[in-house]
Amino acid sequence: MRKLTIFIIILAVVIGIIGFYYYQRNIYSKEVMKLEILGPEETELLKEIEYVVKFKNNGNVSLEEPELIFDYPEYTVPTDYVSLRVVKKSEELGGAIYPGQEKTFIFKGRLMGKEGEVKEAKVSLNYSPKNLRARYTSKTSFTTIIKKIPLNLEFDLPAKVESGKTFSLNLNYFSNTDYPLSDLRIFVEYPSGFEFIDSNPKSLEKTEWEIGLLNQTQGGRIQISGRLSAAIGEEKIFRAKIGSWKDGNFIVLKDVSKGISIIKPTLYITQEINGNPKLVANPGDLLHYEISFKNIGEQALNDLFLLVTLNGSAFDFSTTKTLDGDFTSGDNTIIWDWRRVSKLQFLHPQEEGKVEFWIKLKDNWEIKSLAEANPQISSTVFLSQVKETFANKVNSKLVILQKGYFNDEVFGNSGPLPPNVGQPTTYTISWQVKNYYNDTKDAKVKAVLPNNVSLTGKIFPDEQKDNLTFDSQSREIVWNIGDLSVGQGILSPSPSISFQISFWPDSSQIGQAPALINEARISGQDQFTGETLQATSPSVNTALPDDTTVTYEKSIVR
Repeated sequence: MRKLTIFIIILAVVIGIIGFYYYQRNIYSKEVMKLEILGPEETELLKEIEYVVKFKNNGNVSLEEPELIFDYPEYTVPTDYVSLRVVKKSEELGGAIYPGQEKTFIFKGRLMGKEGEVKEAKVSLNYSPKNLRARYTSKTSFTTIIKKIPLNLEFDLPAKVESGKTFSLNLNYFSNTDYPLSDLRIFVEYPSGFEFIDSNPKSLEKTEWEIGLLNQTQGGRIQISGRLSAAIGEEKIFRAKIGSWKDGNFIVLKDVSKGISIIKPTLYITQEINGNPKLVANPGDLLHYEISFKNIGEQALNDLFLLVTLNGSAFDFSTTKTLDGDFTSGDNTIIWDWRRVSKLQFLHPQEEGKVEFWIKLKDNWEIKSLAEANPQISSTVFLSQVKETFANKVNSKLVILQKGYFNDEVFGNSGPLPPNVGQPTTYTISWQVKNYYNDTKDAKVKAVLPNNVSLTGKIFPDEQKDNLTFDSQSREIVWNIGDLSVGQGILSPSPSISFQISFWPDSSQIGQAPALINEARISGQDQFTGETLQATSPSVNTALPDDTTVTYEKSIVR
């Protein structure tokens, strides 16, 4: 028993000596390798920075098969590498790190994150001391704070609104970072009681907008209209954030919030155009505006000014007329004051007043790009502390041009000219279509052929042959065009068709220039306003006003 005890004691001492040896060697190994990261303590969003990784073997033993692993902070955009983890194999480190040897590596990148966010870079170095199989690892890290975000996001909204009243808020964004921001999205969080109505540009699910790419000094605006239902005096908070998608995660770069208070209404403002509060206007329309206002507060109002600002490329501001107001063409504003309008001088509780003016829409206005599609006309009314904006949609404009020719390069017509009784003369009828401001669906052109006019079957171009039909009973010819995009015929080529007809004059038409085809009428449904559009082109007779080779004498039937 005594011998067993002595053996156990001796074994324990040996194990302790071995353990102490390995402990000492571990302490030694950590002291031998000096590993550090140098970098900036603060930076701006996406500004290029450098991490300097340095290591030195302070021991007397070579460190073999070294491997350096550098990890960029999460969501960094590396400058010289494609991955956030960079591995320097033994071959790149020279196969070994000799006593006294030191090396330096530089890793460049741009940090992404919110203002005040701390980003940590990490580095580790694995190695085996010479003549030892064990692997050892030295580690260190370095933190950098994103101190500044040169990306602006701000709400522009009224401080106070009335419950249930439609109002507009803007969300402005602007980038001044020297590196492009890609895959940007903006999310808006609405307070309870907010009803979303519309936005420009259009949203994804009413709360998300795809911004895409922003270069330095680029920005934009999101306009949102809606209404809040809440108790008087209650405050509601709107929140928004802008960020970018990386590896399936949304990185918030900036967030903002702003409050709005619910106040008791004092004035109720309405607008009618041509007697309709929701009028859809047409190019060329004369519009009669009536702005009505009512004191729904408890106190009388006096010495008021009412101001209306008009906005829309469809307006012909030179046609503006008003009885008691003054129009300023510089800012397209009409103002009425209490000296000329009695209800503005003194308005009792529950009393109503009204002002009116007239303005014409242009028959045509220039569109340079698809961005000008879906036009609206708007009027913003200011009265006391109340602001109300009204917007009305404007229909597109369809145009059909109907022309007739004897001499043309399409079919090559034949027959006597002037036309003779009992003998056929062929002519070419050409239809050309234009669509201006909104996409139009199911467009068709229709016209009726006189009894002594028939189709020869020749149609150009060939791809339109299946789109042209003729009813021999009603003698109606129909061209089914289909859908027309914005600016077709203005920004892009016009849809067109030509077909040949044969005219057999009779004795009752001698001495006349008879009709070859009656009035052409185009119709289609406006995809923006939902209304049916129509336009016409005059009938074409044998005088052929578009064919300069046909004189008046050649148009009279003999």
